[in-house]
Amino acid sequence: MLRNYLPVLLLLGFVILNAVVILGVAHLTVRAQPTAVKAQPYESGIAPLGDARERFSVKFYLVAMLFIVFDIETVFMIPWGVQYRQLSCAVPMLNDACPTGQLSFFGLGEMLVFAAILVVGFVYVWKKGALTWE
Repeated sequence: MLRNYLPVLLLLGFVILNAVVILGVAHLTVRAQPTAVKAQPYESGIAPLGDARERFSVKFYLVAMLFIVFDIETVFMIPWGVQYRQLSCAVPMLNDACPTGQLSFFGLGEMLVFAAILVVGFVYVWKKGALTWE
């Protein structure tokens, strides 16, 4: 039983050992020299402006939620793509191939329905003005 897990345990041991060695070498070779400039917050080379707790517009959150919803919906296309050949064959596949004349519209049709629902939702959100930034 342990033989099955030996490669995983060896990899885990290597990763832990590597992390300890890297942290140890960094601790031994680097001297901390804190300065006022190093203690300041840094954001992409731009000096920080304003307070980190300022209020955002509701539009920002709305667009963010819509992005997440549509992004998650597109993730559902991956399993469909993996099973597309089987979904488009009217009979069980033989040797990973669909027999001649047994192709069906089901695999493509179900994704077209799914995409149509997404497009209807997108058009609805667009018409409501949720994507306009003011």
